Amino acid sequence: MQIHADLTKRAVVDTKSLDWVASPIPGVERRMLERDGGEVARATSLVKYAPGSAFSAHKHDLGEEFLVLDGIFTDETGDFPKGMYVRNPPGSEHIPSSTPGAVILVKLRQMDPADRAYVRVDTRADGGWEDGRPGERILPLFEDRHETVSMLEWTQNASFDHEQLHGGAEYFVLRGSFSDQDGTYEAGTWLRIPAGSSQKISSPYGALLWRKMGHLL
Repeated sequence: MQIHADLTKRAVVDTKSLDWVASPIPGVERRMLERDGGEVARATSLVKYAPGSAFSAHKHDLGEEFLVLDGIFTDETGDFPKGMYVRNPPGSEHIPSSTPGAVILVKLRQMDPADRAYVRVDTRADGGWEDGRPGERILPLFEDRHETVSMLEWTQNASFDHEQLHGGAEYFVLRGSFSDQDGTYEAGTWLRIPAGSSQKISSPYGALLWRKMGHLL
């Protein structure tokens, strides 16, 4: 299966417009944003766990990265409520479940095989946020030589000059909206911009978003 599989092309998805598709596990559904492969695939998806659902034990040969958008996601390492950012590196294993139900933005099989970092960041906590450009706050989530992952908060009327995206960029809009020279992106939008692009951003009403950069070379 291929969905937005060509990483050299721009992709925009209003995730709210997609149907939930059943997975092989009862009570677990997906909205597929990008995918290259079968059931084991390089993939970016929204995954919804019904209350009381659980996924079978499995190993992540090329890693897993997710942000909890709603509810509480659980595995044997702990409970991850809304706002938690989690990285489980290549070779990790777990048994995910959710007692109250959960929705996560998850990326599979997209890590450096040498990555061994386990990351857990509560993006809703006050600490860790830094001032960025005027009108911007940044919460660093992860950085290595291949990628930089952050949460961004933009104030009303924030505006940023053209930026060269040498390694591309990927966004998920959590709150508010923003625009660039190619469109406007409301809450629930997933956006991928290929390596070598440039982008000029404005956010008349402010926005909160997750961003990954550098990984699309």
